[in-house]
Amino acid sequence: MSDQRDERPQHFETLAIHAGQEPDQTTGAVAVPIYQVSTYKQDGVGGLRGGYEYSRSANPTRTALEENLAALDGGSRGLAFASGLAAEDCLLRTLLTPGDHVVIPDDAYGGTFRLFAKVVERWGVEWSVADTSDPQAVRAALRPRTKAIWVETPSNPLLGISDIAVLAGIAHDAGARLVVDNTFASPYLQQPLALGADVVVYSTTKYMGGHSDVVGGALVVNDDTLGDELAFHQNAMGAIAGPFDAWLVMRGIKTLAVRMDRHCANAARVAELLVAHPKVTRVLYPGLPEHPGHEIAAKQMRSFGGMVSFQVAGGEQAAVDICNRTELFTLGESLGGVESLIEHPGRMTHASAAGSALEVPGDLVRLSVGIESVDDLLADLTRALG
Repeated sequence: MSDQRDERPQHFETLAIHAGQEPDQTTGAVAVPIYQVSTYKQDGVGGLRGGYEYSRSANPTRTALEENLAALDGGSRGLAFASGLAAEDCLLRTLLTPGDHVVIPDDAYGGTFRLFAKVVERWGVEWSVADTSDPQAVRAALRPRTKAIWVETPSNPLLGISDIAVLAGIAHDAGARLVVDNTFASPYLQQPLALGADVVVYSTTKYMGGHSDVVGGALVVNDDTLGDELAFHQNAMGAIAGPFDAWLVMRGIKTLAVRMDRHCANAARVAELLVAHPKVTRVLYPGLPEHPGHEIAAKQMRSFGGMVSFQVAGGEQAAVDICNRTELFTLGESLGGVESLIEHPGRMTHASAAGSALEVPGDLVRLSVGIESVDDLLADLTRALG
């Protein structure tokens, strides 16, 4: 009988459970141990065991998560951070120098906008806004020192869809890199590196962790040189994921596929309800055939995600009132957990973009549709809409 291992590529659901997570060699533990340790005994000066010397530089629990992240996105290197914004900050300081330019979306996450407008701009980095769903608008926004095109697809909170393959071509023709924030989709629904992206960004707080009990971020690349540069900055700057946080994200990832299937199914039902409701003026969900990015989303995504945004008659106060009336949809920031959340982006997650080109409509409500019984969720929304 042959003892050769099966070399066929493993499916996502298998990688999510096994990649980077071999049973512990010492005890046989099937879950990666939490190495709650800061330093490591060396076998003589410079004699490191497994390359570990200090947990800012590397920690076995974080290593397991980083290997898992790379495998799920088809990358060569994954890096885990203390938050999504810590990952973004490391990436920007690795890619850019004063005088460089970045194109960012006109509906980016408020924290990303704040990072560009209030932090890296002071460092001498220039940025401009473009509708990334329009390739011509992106081309028009390029400058001689454009080093990156930054994309969210689906975007936060307007659920815009951008064609990753097309934008990758535009970026590479300009000598720039394409960065894709894949937080809303997760690697289960979308694989940006396979479509030509250079860097994938995550807030692992969201669907990866999936249980609203951990904050984290990640970068994944398939360029070894860039991976080494990011790892250098990760160590030099120090905003790493701690071992327990890394363990929590890994635990969440094991069920990512089954959770995302339920998120998507529930969100589709919620979108159908909202489309038919007389007090809803617009529904933003890429799974709807009338969504302007529906065909592109169907091409580059496995399904359409668990996020739904909508606008209501009666303006901003009506939107706020709906947020205050739900019971199962918990009023709170963040997204991607097993429980459903509701928020008013203009006053909450995107308040930092007020008065800018990224300001969101006051009558907008954003839903993170959880994995509860969809009938209960529909009843809750129906009551809140009145």
